Amino acid sequence: MENLLLQVSGLSVKLQNQVILDNISFNLEKGKTLAIVGPNGAGKTVLFRTLLNMVPYTGKIRWFRNVRIGYVPQKLSVRDVPLSVREFLSFKSSSNIENSLTLVGLNPDDILDRSLSVLSGGQLQRVLIAWAIVNEPDVLLFDEPTTGVDIDSEEAIYKMLKELKQKREITILLISHEAHIIKEYSDYMLALNKCMTFFGRSENIADLDVQKIIFGEPVCLHALRTGGNND
Repeated sequence: MENLLLQVSGLSVKLQNQVILDNISFNLEKGKTLAIVGPNGAGKTVLFRTLLNMVPYTGKIRWFRNVRIGYVPQKLSVRDVPLSVREFLSFKSSSNIENSLTLVGLNPDDILDRSLSVLSGGQLQRVLIAWAIVNEPDVLLFDEPTTGVDIDSEEAIYKMLKELKQKREITILLISHEAHIIKEYSDYMLALNKCMTFFGRSENIADLDVQKIIFGEPVCLHALRTGGNND
């Protein structure tokens, strides 16, 4: 329990009389990466918003040690905003902007005065990640962090996130639809389809089973239900 960072127990969400999440329970340790998967409409983004206390819920969510949380939503429409990278990041009121850009693999001298509108998909996503880490959070929540980027940029971004986790001991929760990414870059996988259909170590799941889970197909897996030990 010493390294436990997040404890979720019996979490349920109902919006407009519809059950979105039903009795979700899991634990997450400090410094681990949790991939959240499931078909469209499974409640993945709602889970993130619930963990951020943005929607009403029943059950228990417990963050440990006064954690600071960074969040990059799936759709953050900043490309059409007439701001430079410097102006956008300055909203965080931090002197840590240049260091954050360096951590995500961008050269501050090259990019700070460029308009958001001229950045490539990969560059823009890195800027958004820099924006999320500029205040040095303990936890990062990413809702499909490589949406709208090419394959090479996608791989580079996930490698960067892995390095960032190692350098800062950050805990990462991410939503992804890429089976190979989930297997390579996450420690645990949580599968949702309104209820929790699986929680366990990512390395123990075959790529094909991950792909089936993502698209909501039935898979026979031994589900590790927490409330106890994740190991």
